[in-house]
Amino acid sequence: MKRVKLVVAYDGTNYRGWQVQKNGVTVAEELNRALKELTGEEIQVHGASRTDAGVHAMGNVAVFDTEARMAGDKFVFALNQRLPEDIRVQDSCEVPMDFHPRFQKTVKTYEYRILNRKFPLPAYRLNTYFYYYPLDVEKMQKAAAYLVGEHDFASFCAAGAQVKTTVRTIYGLNVSKNGDLITIRITGNGFLYNMVRIIAGTLIRIGAGESEPECIPEILEARSRAKAGPTAPAKGLTLMEIRYPEAEETLKN
Repeated sequence: MKRVKLVVAYDGTNYRGWQVQKNGVTVAEELNRALKELTGEEIQVHGASRTDAGVHAMGNVAVFDTEARMAGDKFVFALNQRLPEDIRVQDSCEVPMDFHPRFQKTVKTYEYRILNRKFPLPAYRLNTYFYYYPLDVEKMQKAAAYLVGEHDFASFCAAGAQVKTTVRTIYGLNVSKNGDLITIRITGNGFLYNMVRIIAGTLIRIGAGESEPECIPEILEARSRAKAGPTAPAKGLTLMEIRYPEAEETLKN
């Protein structure tokens, strides 16, 4: 028996999220199907981030256990021949049996993309949120700066989340604009349910002039979801990368 780690990219448009469920096809379900076809085994992948319906990924991480004799680094090629074209494995390798992508210290990076112009562009319709009214990127960046560091992000967590603590650390949060495309890039040690989308919705509200950047400390202090902005649509969100600093250091040694 060996454990294999996958780095998976996908367009989440046609999926009900990552985690297997009864009401629609999911990314994990497609990976399980491809692995069964390849190995003949009933395999369940375990993902690092259970992305919601419509959310995309450039580098989600998953592991699975198998008796197959195939080398860990060969699974990437075999799986991509069996997966739909909107899911592609980017890398595969064998990892220690005690490595689990959800129970390690991580550094995760997400991007939320906003197309800010008078009319939509069809090429951006699947992975970008279209917003008609002009947004003030400088105000959005000023507001973003208040969120960097360790805080209780209860106000930025959707109802029903089952977590021991709502304290998280954001290492970096940058709002940039290139032409009509605004990108919110956020890196942290973990994120609460819908946290990035609620942050994006709050920054959009500030960029639209409905709130001022100085409201962020008050929102954090309130620890109330009702104080933050709306949850931005899923299609604008992409999980860019998940890193495991401690595991990477172990492999170096």
